[in-house]
Amino acid sequence: MSDIVYLNGKFMPIEEAHVPVLDRGFIFGDGVYEVIPVYSKHPFRLSEHLRRLQYSLDKVRITNPCSDAEWTRLVGEIIQRNQGGDQSIYLQVTRGVAKRDHAFPKGVRPTVFMMSNPLVTPAPALVESGVACITAPDYRWLNCDIKSVSLLGNCLLRQLSVDAGAAETILFRDGKLTEASASNVFVVRDGVLLTPPKDNLVLPGITYDVVLEIARAREFQVEVRAVDETEVRAADEIWVTSSTKEVLAVTTLDGKPVGDGRPGPLFRRMHALYQQFKQDHMRKAA
Repeated sequence: MSDIVYLNGKFMPIEEAHVPVLDRGFIFGDGVYEVIPVYSKHPFRLSEHLRRLQYSLDKVRITNPCSDAEWTRLVGEIIQRNQGGDQSIYLQVTRGVAKRDHAFPKGVRPTVFMMSNPLVTPAPALVESGVACITAPDYRWLNCDIKSVSLLGNCLLRQLSVDAGAAETILFRDGKLTEASASNVFVVRDGVLLTPPKDNLVLPGITYDVVLEIARAREFQVEVRAVDETEVRAADEIWVTSSTKEVLAVTTLDGKPVGDGRPGPLFRRMHALYQQFKQDHMRKAA
């Protein structure tokens, strides 16, 4: 059975989906995207994802081609047309097809594409062992809060960790923690959970929000503030978070152990709380 995708008003097998070579997403990376986790056929925090999509569209000056009600219908339909209760919906909007010119074209209809992939979360063995990460300078552009399809910087930084046999590349800019190549980052020092605030240098992650909500509800000590590189390198625990990684412990950084080299007690507590939250809230429509 072929995967069913959505492209410009039509659902079709992925093999039949084609985009013109002059689409500005192909020529310039001129577009934005969202990734929406789905649990038991229920899209998680769809309104928050659509709000972030609108934010990105506004930032790059692309008119949203759909209302929230239309997006909700399309997301629901592509979930039903694909197999599996747990899915990851990828949604992309580009400026559209036009003659190659840096200036924005007028009167061009945005290209809308959507597909579903299986939602694969970390295996229990990986949760138990934790993962290795490396670090690198954050040389990306200054608008990382836009969920842009122009991800070459992120891809280059992620490949550094692949080459090193690591799970992620944690990034620093001017001596401060920003995020990882495809994750947000949390640090535990002396029992306090630290993470950088949302600004133009950090993608505003939905999982980041969930982790902070759980932490505050369960009375973790939390500080959302600038985090020095020295604090990260001396951390008792480091976590990376995303919709696919959920919450994952980093046990080595640049080849050196984080804490005692095992997932720490606050991570274990947060991971258990996150799994319970997933069962109670993410699957609430099951």
